[in-house]
Amino acid sequence: MMPPAAILTDIEGTTTPISFVHTVLFPYARARLPQFCAEPHAVLDEIARIEPGRPVLETLLGWMDEDAKVTPLKTVQGLIWAEGYRSGALLGDIYADVPSALRRWSKAGLRLYVYSSGSEASQKLIFGHTRDGDLTPLFQGFFDTRVGPKRDPASYAAICRGANVAAAECLFLSDIEAELDAAAASGLQTCQLVRPKDATLASDRHPIAADFNSVAEKFSLPRSASRQ
Repeated sequence: MMPPAAILTDIEGTTTPISFVHTVLFPYARARLPQFCAEPHAVLDEIARIEPGRPVLETLLGWMDEDAKVTPLKTVQGLIWAEGYRSGALLGDIYADVPSALRRWSKAGLRLYVYSSGSEASQKLIFGHTRDGDLTPLFQGFFDTRVGPKRDPASYAAICRGANVAAAECLFLSDIEAELDAAAASGLQTCQLVRPKDATLASDRHPIAADFNSVAEKFSLPRSASRQ
């Protein structure tokens, strides 16, 4: 197994605690949906075409109840969160091991990418507003469900084409076994993040790591001086 030249990372359960998404971000957006739907937004017209005859607010609340990975919902959430980050009401929650690892890997020449069901805009908000500063310049690209579902091997093939990186040279990091299965089916290297705080069930089909420092050890990536 060759050391990866590129890292593709998930967010929820991988770089960010699941609890931040479900107990902070989702409630923040839900509470502000009625006001958002009372204002003119192009995405609301798109939702009305998807669910004709149903109030847009009802559609959005239903999708949120289902935790649906629907692109228009993710767009709406991203727009609401953007205002929260701008006002200072929200601050991206990133695991402590992540910023330093990303900086080391970027400095060493690895190409870094994000692939999440959250919109590209919301991905940039999380990484752009952290206690460690703006991490977005470390990444070469952000991908969301517009490229395809996260459990579809074709999505990972499309990302590798878009990033101009060979699948075998790309390492995908996620906490979800089915996503890792899809990435592996397209030839990517994989590693499951099994973070204690998220109570992730370890896979028996992929390498596992407790944090990004452990990922570095397993895949011969640059590590912190204390772990050399």
